[in-house]
Amino acid sequence: MTAKYIFFTGGVVSSVGKGVTAAAVGRLLKQRGFKVAVQKLDPYINVDPGTMSPYQHGEVFVLDDGAETDLDLGHYERFIDVRLNKVCNITTGQVYAEVIGAERRGDFLGGTIQVVPHITNEIKRRISLVAKTTGAEIVLVEVGGTVGDIESLPFIEALRQLRTDLGRENTVYVHVTWLPFIGATEELKTKPTQHSVRELRSYGISPDMIVARSDSPIDESIREKIAQFCDVEKRAVIPMVTEPILYEIPLLLEKAKVGDYLLERLNLTQPHKPDWTAWEKLVKETKRKKPKVSIALVGKYVELHDAYISVRESLKHAALSLGVELDLKWVHSADIEKGRCQDILESVNGIVVPGGFGSRGIEGKIQAAHFARINQVPYFGLCLGMQMMVIEFGREVLANEDVNSSEFDRSTANPVIDLMPDQQGITEKGGTMRLGLYPCVLQPGTIACKAYGKDLVEERHRHRFEFNNNYRELFSENGMKFSGLSPDGRLVEIAELTNHPFMLGTQFHPEFLSRPTRPHPLFIAFMRAACIKAGIPFNDPPEILEP
Repeated sequence: MTAKYIFFTGGVVSSVGKGVTAAAVGRLLKQRGFKVAVQKLDPYINVDPGTMSPYQHGEVFVLDDGAETDLDLGHYERFIDVRLNKVCNITTGQVYAEVIGAERRGDFLGGTIQVVPHITNEIKRRISLVAKTTGAEIVLVEVGGTVGDIESLPFIEALRQLRTDLGRENTVYVHVTWLPFIGATEELKTKPTQHSVRELRSYGISPDMIVARSDSPIDESIREKIAQFCDVEKRAVIPMVTEPILYEIPLLLEKAKVGDYLLERLNLTQPHKPDWTAWEKLVKETKRKKPKVSIALVGKYVELHDAYISVRESLKHAALSLGVELDLKWVHSADIEKGRCQDILESVNGIVVPGGFGSRGIEGKIQAAHFARINQVPYFGLCLGMQMMVIEFGREVLANEDVNSSEFDRSTANPVIDLMPDQQGITEKGGTMRLGLYPCVLQPGTIACKAYGKDLVEERHRHRFEFNNNYRELFSENGMKFSGLSPDGRLVEIAELTNHPFMLGTQFHPEFLSRPTRPHPLFIAFMRAACIKAGIPFNDPPEILEP
């Protein structure tokens, strides 16, 4: 069958929630038995977000094939429980690089290269690849930014052309807007939404559905007004009030009959009725009052929580499965270096040190690992967090403060973390790390092996440095067990301490594969250890819901 397409645009302000809306709609359609994929169109000229600071764009989400993508792909994968690929994130940089490369090869000899048709054709070609590579029956496409942004115009024009190319019965336009609340008059205003829709129409697109976001309740008169002035059926004006529980949004959209409306518009018959039993149980469990387990997340970018969104969600998934509530404390590693936050570290039941790059705040992360080791506090290190754990342990074993990573000190005499051999000589920064899904062999009897319940796993990576094997024997003799290795035994993938209730680090990023209904086993193991530290009863075995 010909793939159907649902296009999501944003109006009024950015960060209005298009990504979560698209992810929730994808869940509606999957629950009805359709194979769904989602694509993000990012207007920035960077080839991908891999070289951006997390302060600029939040977390970089990594896919199985090694693509460094926008954090919205994390929303898509978590909500829909799918595995996406590199064609699911397009940037302006990728599009122009492809077209300019073709021009340099002589593919357009004699022709003038223009935004229309050459750039828009390349955008449409890349959109078509999603269904071809994933086999999706319905493709959801989100345009980043806000209607009216100059950099989004080629993408908007490509979407306009696709309705002509594919037919109205195969395309739906969903516009996500914001309704501001004016305190002086205590009312929601629809005028910005009206102007946003008018702007979208000026580009040749009339929305079929409007999702009206707001922090305040939206009454029927507001929906009627939007429907009347924006020429959209009232049943296709969907109120979406800000919810503290993200995973409740699919249920709210189901209640608003969004799935039924989309199938009617796309002339589709659902293979089966949606069964929301597991999802409703997930939301109910989230709302239930539970004992709290305090976890400190020690990072470098904690001012922007989106920089660690997958880690935060993975901790929540694990906590829910154990029947406890996550009480997350955000700790800046630079504050630890300044002698602050000691009271927080002393009060929590577990410490997580996530990934990152650069030397800023590194000593604070090492101090967090030291505190966890000395005080028997459960510690979970992710990528850089594992490396900090190794450096701290090395300084203790070797009784030498010079122990370090060559990433931070090229002249260190004891580089227990060093540049990977296949990274030697690489000067370009973008897309050149060890990226994507790699196998890991687990050692019998270890914490990691018990957590997974099997001896071979595959996990997503994003790193340039690794454990230096010259120190493997010395570390092993002194209580560090290398519980996960590459199949050839060359690369250390997981390290853990033998004389500690839970001090484990992974060179990979397990947070990218955790799902709300299927938490990652290492996060469950960590949260279980934190529960034991806190003396809090928990579900054992944890409750894992089927998607």
